[in-house]
Amino acid sequence: MEGLVKGLEGVALDDAAEGIEARRDRRAGAAPVEGDREDRARSTWAEVVSEEKGGDQEGRWESVEHDMKHHKPTPAQWRNQKDEGSEMMSGGSDGTTGIGNGRPQLQTSQCGTERQLCDGLERNNGGWVNVGERKHHRRPHQHSEEWKIYKRLPSEQEYSEDVSHIHHGLNVEPTREEPNSLSKACNRLWALDLNRLSPGKDYTIECGEGKKVYHKGDKASENLFSWLEDSVLRRPTYSRFCALLDNYNPHQGYKESVTQQDKHEEAAFIEEISRSAPIEYLHRYLVLKEATSQDSEDFKKMLTSLWFDLCGRGGCSSSSSAFEHVFVGEIKGQRQGENEVSGFHNWIQFYLEESNGNVDYQGYIFPRRRGELPDSETQLLTIQFEWHGVLKSVSSTLIGVSPEFEIALYTLCFFAGGEDNHVDLGPYSVNIKCYKLGDNKVGSAFPIAES
Repeated sequence: MEGLVKGLEGVALDDAAEGIEARRDRRAGAAPVEGDREDRARSTWAEVVSEEKGGDQEGRWESVEHDMKHHKPTPAQWRNQKDEGSEMMSGGSDGTTGIGNGRPQLQTSQCGTERQLCDGLERNNGGWVNVGERKHHRRPHQHSEEWKIYKRLPSEQEYSEDVSHIHHGLNVEPTREEPNSLSKACNRLWALDLNRLSPGKDYTIECGEGKKVYHKGDKASENLFSWLEDSVLRRPTYSRFCALLDNYNPHQGYKESVTQQDKHEEAAFIEEISRSAPIEYLHRYLVLKEATSQDSEDFKKMLTSLWFDLCGRGGCSSSSSAFEHVFVGEIKGQRQGENEVSGFHNWIQFYLEESNGNVDYQGYIFPRRRGELPDSETQLLTIQFEWHGVLKSVSSTLIGVSPEFEIALYTLCFFAGGEDNHVDLGPYSVNIKCYKLGDNKVGSAFPIAES
């Protein structure tokens, strides 16, 4: 009798578990859409392991059809006004909530119900259930108070000591071969990224399961980032980078309003990273290539202009910048009622937005070669995710690299490379895609893993 009772208990528990699993992350049907120039470039490399589809269907993009319960946000709704009271979560009639670090969070509906989080529990039809039944969204680290000091005049802020003064004997001069080899120069940047994080020591990721870009459904039951060492976002270049992320309206087609405080944050960021090894190497390299001035102040002005000057995108002038597109991400409306995510290639932005519940990681994209599946140690990852309910079919990102490394890498490729830049970054063979807007603006830049 005791064995029978235990058996019945086991069946009941199994049924309950299956019921929970069946409720997880059900998605609406997806319809293939055409991608933008950045997305179309991926159709040549996003070949994946599967026998379900023919070769003529490789590289098709899908976007999840979703019913947004709100009107399209206005710039005032999206833009964070950085008030003193923006640090705490508070609801508003304008359709946004401020969480923790003052970053805007759009209220969206998921499966027709509003999600509310509180101390590890979630409201469900009037009752509370464990958040473990769905992906758990942790509130991000609370650094907004620290980031406020970056609004001051750049001359009133404190900066790190020049890296060459700290690390005696550190060589940031290009070798004789590197000006003639883009791959060697990029690999040198990788070696000089002293601020890069170590998997397992500074952070932990859970890759989940793999999928093809046109496969529906969520293949990741957990967040991509399961843990980040709290001190990481207090590092000088990381914290100044984070302070910039709330300066933009993520919807394409809206004019950006750049405040004087925004400009202070930009100048402070450039000043901080200019003291790092990757940027010092970049400066010396571009001087040898006669692409920039030897004067350090002129060089910093060039970096500021390249990454933060506004340009037209989405049919509206002064609506975007290279920094916003590459690192923050943008949501563009392709056809009426259909949106897609453009840009958004930075892991720090991904981590913060995932912590806020704005990003839903849906799995990695299968690599072209069998036997090369990503794991928790991988630092070049090709993924699929939703941002504010809008699908990014395929995106690649360098995990754990420093902000100064990415700025240096993409700037170097912009001036010394072409649209395709096949280089080595440590253990990774990568194609750094670099699109130009005219002759002097970065249209987009991102890595593509090569076999």
